[in-house]
Amino acid sequence: MRSAPPRAGAAPHPQPGMPHVPVLIAEVIEALKPTGEGTIIDGTFGAGGYTRALLAADPALHVLAIDRDPRAILGGQALVAEAAGRLTLVPGRFGDLDTLAAEAGAEPIGGVVLDIGVSSMQLDTPERGFSFRHDGPLDMRMGNDGPSAADLVNDADEAELADIIYHYGEERRSRAVARAIHEARRRGRIEGTAQLAEIVAGVVRVEPGSHIHPATRTFQGLRIAVNDELGELVRALHAAERVLAPGGRLAVVTFHSLEDRIVKQFFAARSGRVDQGSRHLPSQGGPEPRSLKPVTKGPVLPGAAELARNPRSRSAKLRAVERTESPVPAPLGALETLASLPERSRGGVRR
Repeated sequence: MRSAPPRAGAAPHPQPGMPHVPVLIAEVIEALKPTGEGTIIDGTFGAGGYTRALLAADPALHVLAIDRDPRAILGGQALVAEAAGRLTLVPGRFGDLDTLAAEAGAEPIGGVVLDIGVSSMQLDTPERGFSFRHDGPLDMRMGNDGPSAADLVNDADEAELADIIYHYGEERRSRAVARAIHEARRRGRIEGTAQLAEIVAGVVRVEPGSHIHPATRTFQGLRIAVNDELGELVRALHAAERVLAPGGRLAVVTFHSLEDRIVKQFFAARSGRVDQGSRHLPSQGGPEPRSLKPVTKGPVLPGAAELARNPRSRSAKLRAVERTESPVPAPLGALETLASLPERSRGGVRR
């Protein structure tokens, strides 16, 4: 289960020891309407908040939970035992949820829930390197595989760093940040979160009285790039569409515009609400089968009570759809464009 990370315009980083609070949990359960028929996939298990609520919603329900973080898998074993055969917890990426479901023999699939972003436990553990509030190794990997944030910061060229920080972090001073990083690493490798945060704070200014740390957007951009979060989301949406039985539902909780735009465009295209091309999702040609139909009318937002109880929920949005009888169309290649950095022009500058 994810809680809202500190995006641009969001509240400051949570303090250590702040309890994990699931976001929009009642609304997610209502959107999925679990009935005990088939398996529900929790593609982002985290601390198990959604999974626990799903198990409680129907005593006949089975949940297949997925997480790429080995610590989440280890931490979930108590819930596996408590569920007494109703919970299967597997390591993996939620972009592969259809394959993981097939390997687990979990069919039919009556619902999928995805809670996009970094988890509270990852943010609150300094040695994971997600947060700049306490010094730790510059890692940011949700799993234990692939290059770390330190590898990216020290090895990527200045132009690529600027692109990542601008497009994934939405940092307007991205070129200045990339230049400062490039200059700093000439003196030695940048290995710690505090070290990087100090470099960024030297060139990024925030409004007086703002609670947003100058490094917030830079850390967001690096984290998204390290974990290929937007690409993973695109793959997960297509995988959920493939695996859901007719009448099964997909609920997705997002926390910032980069994620929500991808979900919104995918749902719109698959439910027939996009007939013309847009600057985010160009026309794919003729009409496609309507493989999904809306469950929520626009995004569902946290209510006043949840906002008071959990300030992290302020940027959360829930969207949900239901699988129809129509065949699954070809993957939407335009979504890959939304998830990727713009291509470089001949002059070496990204468009």
